[in-house]
Amino acid sequence: MSDVVISARSVGKTFGSGADKVTALDSVSVDIFQNEFFTMLGPSGCGKTTLLRLIGGFEQATSGQILLEGKALNDLPPFKRPINTVFQSYALFPHLTVKQNITFGLEMQGTSRKQADGRAEEMLELVRLEEYGDRVPSQLSGGQQQRIALARALAPAPKVLLLDEPLSALDLKLRKEMQVELKRLQTETGITFVFVTHDQEEALAMSDRIAVMKSGEILQIGAPREIYEAPTHRFVADFIGDSNFLVGELVEGGAGERAVKLAGGSVIALSQDVSDQRKGAVTVSVRPERLGLIAGNDANADQLTGTVSTVIYFGTDTTYQIDLGNDARLTVRMQNGAGAKADFAEGDRVAITMSPDAVRVLAD
Repeated sequence: MSDVVISARSVGKTFGSGADKVTALDSVSVDIFQNEFFTMLGPSGCGKTTLLRLIGGFEQATSGQILLEGKALNDLPPFKRPINTVFQSYALFPHLTVKQNITFGLEMQGTSRKQADGRAEEMLELVRLEEYGDRVPSQLSGGQQQRIALARALAPAPKVLLLDEPLSALDLKLRKEMQVELKRLQTETGITFVFVTHDQEEALAMSDRIAVMKSGEILQIGAPREIYEAPTHRFVADFIGDSNFLVGELVEGGAGERAVKLAGGSVIALSQDVSDQRKGAVTVSVRPERLGLIAGNDANADQLTGTVSTVIYFGTDTTYQIDLGNDARLTVRMQNGAGAKADFAEGDRVAITMSPDAVRVLAD
């Protein structure tokens, strides 16, 4: 997965002019690789769909270049790009059968009827709907229609398949099923998938890499585990999963390692390699499930302590809200089960335990 298929080079996109000018993308650069499931993740208005539309040729960049295997795409219309798109609305032809929906685009490209029919059969088998070729879209469920839209887009064997929040109209259970199905299809076809979503769970479940976007910029690109476990910005840590944020000052800890000293005097050890140039106040993030609790009278002098203010039982785990004083709070999530010590009650004085590798110092 080292060959670059799609490259964005300092791509900018603005809409309107003068006082009404809106910057949708601000000098974005990214490489997307062959046979990769690449996801652009972010809230509404972050620029992810605009970048997808630039790749597909539905919008033109204001500045910069989009390249396919090193060749500029800027002047090519969508139908001349070896790229297909699956939109939020499936846009199936209601008067055509499922098989005819799949063969329509192939025949428009000059493929013979016999070859198109054969390819349609292959695609129906790929999406596991072999027996549905003679039905019309109105006779299919939402999930089945989604699979047919995918089959139609995959039939011409594009180099890249763009997916613009294609699961947003499905119910939760079906969305989860389709997440598995999409990843299977990408793996089996070897086609590069570029997926746009605002749903962090979708991104984590399917992606080889994720680009987290905000306000027309890419803040961080990495594998799902890297994005979740080692966020570089507060926005990334906050947008993906739950995080606790603490403000402190970088200091020298034991054995010459860096640490963070909080306002109340507690010291948090770090395993992260923080530049010696970083000084002064910093913000750190800690995931709730990476924290533990012990009785407050077992704490050492440097340990963070507080009072349990809320206990919420979720079945698989219990969430504790810990009041640290000065309007500061931490959320601690502890898994339930055999041997779990989830026996703290509201009002208990507790100390928070955390390993140094659970603490991330965020970018300024």
